[in-house]
Amino acid sequence: MLTVRIGNKLVGLGQPCFIICEIGINHNGSLELAKKLIDMAVAAGCDAVKFQKRTIDVVYTPEELAKPRENPFGPTNGDLKRGLEFGKKEYDEIDRYCRERSMLWFASPWDEASVDFLEQYNPPCYKIASPCNQDKELMLYIKSKGRPIIVSVGMTDDETIEKIVSLLGEDGLIIMHCTSTYPAKDSDLHLANIPRLIQKYPKAIIGYSGHEVGAYPPLIAATLEAQVIERHLTLDRAMWGSDQAASLEMGGLLKLTKEVRLLPIYLGESVKTVLESEKPIEAKLRRKRTL
Repeated sequence: MLTVRIGNKLVGLGQPCFIICEIGINHNGSLELAKKLIDMAVAAGCDAVKFQKRTIDVVYTPEELAKPRENPFGPTNGDLKRGLEFGKKEYDEIDRYCRERSMLWFASPWDEASVDFLEQYNPPCYKIASPCNQDKELMLYIKSKGRPIIVSVGMTDDETIEKIVSLLGEDGLIIMHCTSTYPAKDSDLHLANIPRLIQKYPKAIIGYSGHEVGAYPPLIAATLEAQVIERHLTLDRAMWGSDQAASLEMGGLLKLTKEVRLLPIYLGESVKTVLESEKPIEAKLRRKRTL
């Protein structure tokens, strides 16, 4: 497995687990809420925050936008999609604020125009979201920018993953095992795929993008040698929004980051010796040593 540089950090085997806080659309159209979520990621010691970028009239058909859907921004699905979409003014401030807080940021573009939009910020990488992982033209356009690519493989099977990897190449690629339900049931996580993907794609980096409620599955994923962990972040899971229930609040995020950072200490070395700390206990408790 190779390492990949994302901003000022090396990601891969032998490096600290790279932890991404997915803000996505959990900002609910509020720049101030987005800043609070960035602050949470900074406080928890995460490595990057991620947003989503769409050109609304390209990603959605007029019929989809016109569908009735009551929401805080109006009575239609289009009102919702436009209300949640940040533009240049907001991303200029996100870019400034993340630089001020020394926090890497990037986004998942859902169309080619959104890639062009994000290029002005010199992103450290791109993320291909699960709904876009069968959009060949978009993936090739992202690849043409020459940046590291993170791809979630939710809503795919092994045959489709093979096609994705063949298209993008393993070099500079981070494959995120993912289950695209919000929130995902524990029985649907199938974390056993992580070591299998590591073995199958040795030149790529394997990670985990989780949508479950708890903080422990990503720790298990890291124990299985996932090198990148991504979790949605929220101020409150009870807030309005489709992704809030599948997100971690601050307490869960702190629990996750603490345990992931301690994982190398927990694992230690793969050799069994009598530790110096054990010797006084051995002298006190062992009755015989005749083996």
